[in-house]
Amino acid sequence: MLDLRFIRENPDKVRWAIQVKRVGLDLDELLAVDQEVLKLKRQIQTLNEEKNSNSKRMGKATPEERPQIIQRGKEIGDELKALEPRLRETEESLRQLLLLVPNIPDADVPVGLDDTENVEVYRWGNQPIFDFAPLDHVQILENHGWADFKRVADVAGSRSYMLKNEMVILEHALHRFAMDRLMEKGFTLLTAPSMAREFAFEGTGHFPTGKDQVYYLPADDLYLSGTAEVPVNALHSGEILSESELPIKYAAISPSFRREAGSGGRDVRGLIRVHQFTKVEQYILTKNDPEESKRLHETILGNAKEILEALEIPYRVVEVCTGDMGAGKTKMHDIESWVPSEQKYRETHSCSSLGDWQARRTNLRYRDADGKVQFCYTLNNTALATPRFLVPFLENHQQADGSIRVPAALQPSLGGKEKLG
Repeated sequence: MLDLRFIRENPDKVRWAIQVKRVGLDLDELLAVDQEVLKLKRQIQTLNEEKNSNSKRMGKATPEERPQIIQRGKEIGDELKALEPRLRETEESLRQLLLLVPNIPDADVPVGLDDTENVEVYRWGNQPIFDFAPLDHVQILENHGWADFKRVADVAGSRSYMLKNEMVILEHALHRFAMDRLMEKGFTLLTAPSMAREFAFEGTGHFPTGKDQVYYLPADDLYLSGTAEVPVNALHSGEILSESELPIKYAAISPSFRREAGSGGRDVRGLIRVHQFTKVEQYILTKNDPEESKRLHETILGNAKEILEALEIPYRVVEVCTGDMGAGKTKMHDIESWVPSEQKYRETHSCSSLGDWQARRTNLRYRDADGKVQFCYTLNNTALATPRFLVPFLENHQQADGSIRVPAALQPSLGGKEKLG
């Protein structure tokens, strides 16, 4: 969330962010509720001051004055009993509205309505030219017996999958490859839980607006997360870190779950849009410094690019426009990997800077060199997510004999194999 004082002092900036990010929030309503909170607090403060003054009068009061003082004390108590619940309710209304306030995009972020207005900023690799009729990833998997879609759908429902044999080994090898790379770069590896409490989802900004995308376990009052960012962002909630500890760099792997509500009939075939997946997520907690955040954004974006280049996957980087970037982001880049069967790039990585927007929601703080307590900045980016990444991997590396070429960089993670199938 944004600092309430900033919202009061910069309503035009906030209105602009609401508009360009297409957020359903009435800022005038929020400001009116804020004023009501301030009004109630002033009334309560005035009554408490009168209550204290009235109590002090009792000691010096004559017998004739005491009944009046006692009566006024009761009246003050009744007024406070009426106002205090109203204040709590109004403060909660304000809190809920504050959770909807978007972050202010950086000045150089392209303004646009949706993903059609994202701007390509970089492209790497040559799209493969095949001298045979290439197959899509579903055909490749089925030809080799590397996946089961039909039987598992009877067990687990639509948009489920089951990998088999060499695909199981490949999936684990890809994640190990990504984690090894990040550990070499000083990231702390984590196995993150897939379940988290509601406050963790509010902290990342996935709640309240994204609740329809999340599976809920009512018996335990827990939710299944769609990214390790959710639990990891809450790890240091309430702590006051030292500036010398920052930046904290995590690479967290976890099973992840998304309901894909509202996606209609899009991408129902194969591995593109499934309900369960595994993801290695880069997450950084750093000091309140825009220049440092910018440097780290380039770092985690660069890590993902290096992984794709080592795995020899053609890709492009797009800068995400305001209407597609999400409420909490100040800057966002997507990496899209080339999918030959569709003749287009598909998003496989998403790199985001969020300033102190998440930190204020989660209470992530540190003490700077001057002893002042500040809110941290947070950043995140995918390192590698399967099974989606298997789509470009299989399709780009397929060969005429039906086998899948293994890039040299990945061969050590696959026991030296040069091809699969």
